[in-house]
Amino acid sequence: MKTNRIVMLVLALAFLQGGVLVAQEEGAEGVEVEASIALGVEDRMPVDAGTEFPADVGTLYAWTRITGAAGTTVDHVWIHEDHESLVNINVGGSPWRVWSTKTIPEEWTGEWTFEVRDAGGAVLHTTTFMVGDAGN
Repeated sequence: MKTNRIVMLVLALAFLQGGVLVAQEEGAEGVEVEASIALGVEDRMPVDAGTEFPADVGTLYAWTRITGAAGTTVDHVWIHEDHESLVNINVGGSPWRVWSTKTIPEEWTGEWTFEVRDAGGAVLHTTTFMVGDAGN
Protein backbone atom coordinates (compact mmCIF):
# COMPACT_ATOMS: atom_id res chain seq x y z
CA MET A 1 0.00 0.00 0.00
CA LYS A 2 2.82 2.40 0.89
CA THR A 3 4.56 1.57 -2.41
CA ASN A 4 1.42 2.53 -4.35
CA ARG A 5 1.34 5.92 -2.62
CA ILE A 6 5.00 6.51 -3.45
CA VAL A 7 4.44 5.59 -7.11
CA MET A 8 1.42 7.90 -7.26
CA LEU A 9 3.44 10.73 -5.70
CA VAL A 10 6.26 10.27 -8.22
CA LEU A 11 3.80 10.28 -11.12
CA ALA A 12 2.07 13.38 -9.77
CA LEU A 13 5.40 15.19 -9.43
CA ALA A 14 6.35 14.22 -12.98
CA PHE A 15 3.03 15.59 -14.21
CA LEU A 16 3.47 18.82 -12.25
CA GLN A 17 6.93 19.27 -13.79
CA GLY A 18 5.47 19.16 -17.30
CA GLY A 19 5.99 15.44 -17.81
CA VAL A 20 9.73 15.67 -17.15
CA LEU A 21 11.09 12.62 -15.35
CA VAL A 22 13.52 13.91 -12.74
CA ALA A 23 15.33 11.91 -10.09
CA GLN A 24 16.69 13.80 -7.09
CA GLU A 25 19.30 12.84 -4.53
CA GLU A 26 21.09 14.68 -1.77
CA GLY A 27 24.81 14.04 -1.68
CA ALA A 28 27.63 14.79 0.71
CA GLU A 29 27.66 18.08 2.61
CA GLY A 30 24.24 19.24 1.42
CA VAL A 31 24.91 18.94 -2.30
CA GLU A 32 21.64 18.16 -4.04
CA VAL A 33 21.48 16.69 -7.54
CA GLU A 34 18.46 16.31 -9.81
CA ALA A 35 19.03 14.41 -13.05
CA SER A 36 17.23 12.96 -16.03
CA ILE A 37 18.13 11.30 -19.31
CA ALA A 38 16.36 12.90 -22.26
CA LEU A 39 16.18 13.22 -26.02
CA GLY A 40 16.99 16.91 -25.84
CA VAL A 41 17.25 20.09 -23.79
CA GLU A 42 15.27 23.27 -24.45
CA ASP A 43 15.26 26.41 -22.32
CA ARG A 44 17.72 24.63 -20.00
CA MET A 45 15.17 21.89 -19.21
CA PRO A 46 15.09 18.23 -20.38
CA VAL A 47 12.76 17.30 -23.24
CA ASP A 48 11.28 13.80 -23.68
CA ALA A 49 12.95 12.37 -20.57
CA GLY A 50 12.67 8.66 -19.93
CA THR A 51 14.26 5.44 -18.83
CA GLU A 52 13.91 3.42 -22.06
CA PHE A 53 15.15 4.45 -25.49
CA PRO A 54 15.35 2.66 -28.88
CA ALA A 55 18.66 1.28 -30.15
CA ASP A 56 18.71 3.90 -32.92
CA VAL A 57 18.27 6.83 -30.49
CA GLY A 58 21.48 8.48 -31.73
CA THR A 59 22.24 11.03 -29.03
CA LEU A 60 21.03 11.27 -25.44
CA TYR A 61 21.27 14.16 -23.01
CA ALA A 62 22.04 13.87 -19.30
CA TRP A 63 20.52 16.96 -17.66
CA THR A 64 21.39 17.90 -14.09
CA ARG A 65 20.45 20.60 -11.62
CA ILE A 66 23.09 20.88 -8.90
CA THR A 67 22.51 22.83 -5.69
CA GLY A 68 25.08 23.54 -2.99
CA ALA A 69 28.23 22.98 -5.06
CA ALA A 70 29.01 26.42 -6.53
CA GLY A 71 32.68 26.91 -7.35
CA THR A 72 33.44 23.19 -7.57
CA THR A 73 33.61 20.67 -10.38
CA VAL A 74 31.57 17.53 -10.97
CA ASP A 75 31.81 14.78 -13.54
CA HIS A 76 29.02 13.43 -15.71
CA VAL A 77 29.90 9.77 -16.19
CA TRP A 78 28.19 7.64 -18.86
CA ILE A 79 28.71 3.91 -18.27
CA HIS A 80 27.89 0.96 -20.54
CA GLU A 81 29.37 -2.45 -19.77
CA ASP A 82 33.14 -1.83 -19.48
CA HIS A 83 33.06 1.54 -21.28
CA GLU A 84 33.09 4.76 -19.26
CA SER A 85 32.87 8.26 -20.71
CA LEU A 86 33.55 11.22 -18.41
CA VAL A 87 32.63 14.90 -18.91
CA ASN A 88 34.13 17.39 -16.43
CA ILE A 89 31.82 20.29 -15.51
CA ASN A 90 32.51 23.51 -13.64
CA VAL A 91 29.63 24.42 -11.31
CA GLY A 92 29.37 28.19 -11.59
CA GLY A 93 26.48 28.88 -9.24
CA SER A 94 23.76 27.39 -7.10
CA PRO A 95 21.51 26.05 -8.38
CA TRP A 96 23.35 25.22 -11.61
CA ARG A 97 21.69 23.51 -14.58
CA VAL A 98 23.97 21.76 -17.03
CA TRP A 99 23.87 18.83 -19.43
CA SER A 100 26.18 16.58 -21.37
CA THR A 101 25.50 14.46 -24.43
CA LYS A 102 26.45 10.96 -25.44
CA THR A 103 26.30 9.50 -28.93
CA ILE A 104 24.91 5.99 -28.51
CA PRO A 105 26.10 3.41 -31.08
CA GLU A 106 23.17 1.20 -32.19
CA GLU A 107 25.00 -1.95 -31.08
CA TRP A 108 25.47 -0.65 -27.51
CA THR A 109 22.13 -1.89 -26.27
CA GLY A 110 21.18 -2.91 -22.77
CA GLU A 111 21.48 -1.22 -19.43
CA TRP A 112 23.35 2.07 -19.08
CA THR A 113 24.28 3.96 -15.93
CA PHE A 114 24.72 7.71 -15.59
CA GLU A 115 26.52 9.06 -12.53
CA VAL A 116 27.34 12.49 -11.16
CA ARG A 117 30.58 12.41 -9.17
CA ASP A 118 32.25 15.11 -7.11
CA ALA A 119 35.90 16.12 -7.61
CA GLY A 120 36.99 13.39 -5.18
CA GLY A 121 35.16 10.70 -7.15
CA ALA A 122 32.27 10.25 -4.68
CA VAL A 123 29.02 9.39 -6.44
CA LEU A 124 26.42 12.12 -5.83
CA HIS A 125 23.72 10.65 -8.08
CA THR A 126 23.04 7.51 -10.12
CA THR A 127 20.45 6.95 -12.84
CA THR A 128 20.01 3.77 -14.87
CA PHE A 129 18.29 3.52 -18.24
CA MET A 130 17.84 1.05 -21.10
CA VAL A 131 18.81 1.37 -24.75
CA GLY A 132 17.36 -1.08 -27.25
CA ASP A 133 16.06 -4.40 -25.90
CA ALA A 134 13.30 -3.02 -23.65
CA GLY A 135 13.69 0.36 -25.35
CA ASN A 136 12.47 -0.88 -28.75
